[in-house]
Amino acid sequence: MNLAFRNAVQGGDDKPKLPGSLHVNRRLDQWLSIQPGGTVTITPGKVELGQGIITALAQIAAEELDVALPRLVVRPASTPGSPDEAVTSGSLSVQESGMAIRHACAEARAIFVGVAAQKTGVPREDIAVQDGDFVAPDGRVLGSYWSMADAALLAVEATPGDRAKPASARRIAGTSAPRLDLPAKIFGQPRFVHDMRLPGMMHARMVRPAARGATLAALRDGPLPGGATIFRDGSVLAALATQEHHAEAAAARLAARASWDAADTLPEEHAIEAWMDSAPREDSIVLERSAETPAPARRIARRFFRPFITHGSIGTSCAVATWTGDTVEIWCHSQGIYNLRADLTKALRMPADNIILHHVEGAGCYGHNGADDVALDAALIARAHPGTPIRVLWSRAEELAWGPASPAMIVDVAAEAEADGTLLRWSQQVLSNGHSGRPGRGALPTLLAASMMADGFPVPPAINPPLAGGGGAQRNAVPPYRVPALKVDMARITAMPLRTSALRGLGALVNVWAIESVMDELAAQAAEDPLAHRLRHLDDARSRDVLSRAARMADWPNRQKRDGIGMGLAVSRYKGSGAWCAAVAEIEAGERIRCKRLWLAADVGEVVNPDGSLNQIEGGAIQATSLCLLEAVRHDARNVTSDSWETYPILRFTDVPRVQAELIARPEAPPLGAGECSLGPVIAAIANAIADALGVRVTRWPFTPENIARAMDDA
Repeated sequence: MNLAFRNAVQGGDDKPKLPGSLHVNRRLDQWLSIQPGGTVTITPGKVELGQGIITALAQIAAEELDVALPRLVVRPASTPGSPDEAVTSGSLSVQESGMAIRHACAEARAIFVGVAAQKTGVPREDIAVQDGDFVAPDGRVLGSYWSMADAALLAVEATPGDRAKPASARRIAGTSAPRLDLPAKIFGQPRFVHDMRLPGMMHARMVRPAARGATLAALRDGPLPGGATIFRDGSVLAALATQEHHAEAAAARLAARASWDAADTLPEEHAIEAWMDSAPREDSIVLERSAETPAPARRIARRFFRPFITHGSIGTSCAVATWTGDTVEIWCHSQGIYNLRADLTKALRMPADNIILHHVEGAGCYGHNGADDVALDAALIARAHPGTPIRVLWSRAEELAWGPASPAMIVDVAAEAEADGTLLRWSQQVLSNGHSGRPGRGALPTLLAASMMADGFPVPPAINPPLAGGGGAQRNAVPPYRVPALKVDMARITAMPLRTSALRGLGALVNVWAIESVMDELAAQAAEDPLAHRLRHLDDARSRDVLSRAARMADWPNRQKRDGIGMGLAVSRYKGSGAWCAAVAEIEAGERIRCKRLWLAADVGEVVNPDGSLNQIEGGAIQATSLCLLEAVRHDARNVTSDSWETYPILRFTDVPRVQAELIARPEAPPLGAGECSLGPVIAAIANAIADALGVRVTRWPFTPENIARAMDDA
């Protein structure tokens, strides 16, 4: 769980407050070490997912230590070699890990300078640090980090107090430094877990059940290619071989020879909305306030529906495991290795100290895909083959059909306003499975194979983090606009036909779409420009700033009405506590909807690496375009059927919109994550642009010709 989630669930403590993850990982030597050869190693618990976080963290450390960035080495997370920073999620890495590293490095600098002052008699305030050297006013070098590297000066707890540089003094943090992880990727050097090859390693391919909840009844005997062997634990079935292609061919034969006891467990795809309306649920109130208001002159009630969607990671999930004695060592691309270890201790029924996890980069997914599941697959097979490294690689069909999905959602909005569009009342009801099935958050393991083992576990229903921890289905369900009377409800569906968990943005994607669509309709009813309508309902100055900036970038006041072309805008503050982002979209409505251009303005507080932040905002915008125009999990009564790129299409390069993004500089403000703030506004802006072009409000996802035609029929 991210630290905000952890604190919301567990409460605080009575220790002196330290920034970010440093509060729960308080020793300085957990975070950094000095090497005599002239380098600094930092050991964050957050991991690289392609979002560039290791570069930003290195910049923060180099800044506070006053060393050149090339001296920084970032060690990948491992247990127990890294601080426990829970999960790399929620756009919180800079807030949690970055601020911990900033404080730890600033305190380390003060400690080393203090020792140099004691040894030389030069007052500490007169000592400058120049690329790791301690320099007196007269130019004498009084020592360096490297000369004191073995003094164990960092084997202490951090202490409160602000020692970090002011924003005006920063020269490394705040600049666009080149990404540390990219050279190896660009030049094809082995960096991903998929590239790992260990001596004597065997390759495994899993054979999945014929249906959700099916059990393996029988397995016919027969030869397998390349001398492949079989692994079975209950309904967990795999083929192993020394050659990867033999394992893949053997798995296909096993699948043909397996007989399963299976039944219909999924609602039919066409009936998912009706199933959701009648499914068992837990109701809660997210926020409610009452007010006496005049009788409304206008009322809009809309239902917004999104089916299950999935991550569509370009690379499939992979892990390597070796079992030696009573210890298992696993290399995987989990976003939360300590949380994964917590679930592995339950599934494997062994002590946490006997499980060693190493994060190795894999294909990014921005959410909970199969990276944790494949780690258990590899561990189970390795347990049956002690001393032999086991590499498990999921197939494309597994990744799309068996990884956790983002839940289907229904959002019902009813808004009342005066004749001029002034908001009076707003009601929003969110219906969804939980958005968090990540490991380490409950009594039962959530990993895929845990329910299929011979001595397996029930599949626990996904949960929603509390709103104080960012929320799940209810994320961004509270509208940012001034409205006297407000009620936001959430119903968590407790039956779970498909395993659901976090996908980039969680419930914000649907909630922002719903809110911004209704705001557009209210503006149209009042014959008011959508931009003006929003601005007069926004009390938050930073929301107004990003919205005004995006509108200026798109030349919103001078837009021209053209056949088949539409423009729409939207704004939100991610989670209500994170970064601000506004989007303007231009779409072309032909045989299908194509998003041609996007203008984005964002406020992420302090920006550590501007180029990295812009990459995240632009990448989120492109993924959001793909999600809302194309993506939906298809399924029948037993299985997910969208298990290929043909049946689960994603945006092609030829359809990528032209994206222009700008950041509003606020170097004195606390940093906020950039990775997820653009998705909700982009989806909503595209929906509003479709309404502008076609005069029809799209309320079903994805925004395909079929769903637009349905909206026209319902209008």
